[in-house]
Amino acid sequence: MAPAPPPPGTQHVQQFLTTALSQRGPAALPYAEDVKWHIRQHLVALTEAFPSLRPRAASFTHNDGRSSHLLQAEGTIPISFRGAVYHLPAAVWLLESYPRRPPAVYLTPTRDMLVKPGHPLVDPSGLIREEAAPYLRSWVFPASNLVDLVRSLSHLFGLDPPLYTRPTHPSPSPSPVPSPSPSPSFSPPYSSSSIGHSRFPPPPSSQAHPPSRPDDDSTEAFRRNAISKIMESVHSDMAGLRRSREADMEGLFSTQADLRRRQEELSRGLQEMVEEKESLEQQLQLVLMNTDLLEGWVRENEELCRRCHDGVDVDDAFEPVDTLSRQMIETTSSDLAIEDTIYALDKAVQEGAIPFDSYLRNVRVLSREQFFHRALAAKVRATLVQAQVTSMASRVAHYAS
Repeated sequence: MAPAPPPPGTQHVQQFLTTALSQRGPAALPYAEDVKWHIRQHLVALTEAFPSLRPRAASFTHNDGRSSHLLQAEGTIPISFRGAVYHLPAAVWLLESYPRRPPAVYLTPTRDMLVKPGHPLVDPSGLIREEAAPYLRSWVFPASNLVDLVRSLSHLFGLDPPLYTRPTHPSPSPSPVPSPSPSPSFSPPYSSSSIGHSRFPPPPSSQAHPPSRPDDDSTEAFRRNAISKIMESVHSDMAGLRRSREADMEGLFSTQADLRRRQEELSRGLQEMVEEKESLEQQLQLVLMNTDLLEGWVRENEELCRRCHDGVDVDDAFEPVDTLSRQMIETTSSDLAIEDTIYALDKAVQEGAIPFDSYLRNVRVLSREQFFHRALAAKVRATLVQAQVTSMASRVAHYAS
């Protein structure tokens, strides 16, 4: 169920619009969610600027026969014509595409009013032509709004009123006097009671508005046409300027997006460089620590380095850590020395440098000695392995406890 039209007052209008635009389900109004706030603001501003136009929800029938439940601002539009203020009954319908598309504005003349034939802005049904009204033709969201639209229509209708009072046919008199053709005439401003019924009072009497001379009428018509042409030219220039500025803004928005993308890339590159710098600093600290260790070792072994320059004995190059290690080095070196000696004897006997019986005697002695060295090395190796296993077992027990 649609909410009832609001009573007079901006607060009541705001409450009515909030309720109408927040409805869900079958009674929801067919406007996009992202523009409902704009619609509410436009109608509230219109009510504040033109209290004679009141928002309400009603059924609108499209040209194809579809019916939609839409918002409208119904009432009167004030105009100033020949020094007097008149009120034109009108209805501003907010179609489904509003505010991205302009509203549909209808004049709603009462039974004693007629639409001026051939009016440049209004068709015979009372619809204000979108292509003829400059503000409707140059409608741009979100810059355009209802307040400026009504002001523009009020100014244009003041130059060339679209409605006039239906002419009456007086009874013939004995002495008829020729009278001028009926010209558009309008009622005075609405009172609070007449706005609700949207009816014009009777037209002003001939004494109140004496007929104008033909020269004055042609001058006034020329002035109105000139002002209308100037207004159309200004609105056309404004629309062109707006389109040009919008194209410039689109280019600037594209440039801004490109700059933001480059900023993100630079930020990522800078972050990677900072991380790489931190990693290199850590590696540098590690290299400096190792350098300090090596320099300390060099200072501690400076005497040994000096001896290395002077010539050092091979046997003094390495120092075993314990007795078993020393014994393993000695037995292994003896085994390898005997192996080299036997190889040299083989070469000597092949070349005939030594007799064969001497070769056999020396090889037998060396082989026996080599056997003992190898047996001792096997025992030392087994002892070292057992010591390592014992040490590992003690460490495991220590960690387990």
